[in-house]
Amino acid sequence: MPAGLAPAVMKFLEAEGTTLILAEAEAARAGLPATFPCRWITLAVHSALGAIGFLAAVTARLAAEGIAVNAVSAFHHDHLFVPVARAEEAMSVLRALSGSAS
Repeated sequence: MPAGLAPAVMKFLEAEGTTLILAEAEAARAGLPATFPCRWITLAVHSALGAIGFLAAVTARLAAEGIAVNAVSAFHHDHLFVPVARAEEAMSVLRALSGSAS
């Protein structure tokens, strides 16, 4: 990793290499390629790490609309990374999904 890199939103180590989620400007400053320019959506609901099916239901609705999503579950919230060009559409899908849950 380049020296002086600001802390990553996420860092995941795999046998093949390290995945970083960074602000696009930070990646550019460090000379790293942006392979999935995206927008970060945090789901406001506090879901348990052991919850069954919650994130699957959310990502299935986005998939039904043809919206790619990389999901990350943290302790307090789930986070979705969707393509920049589809972010507003993803928010509309999520609002509709939230309304159908009430």
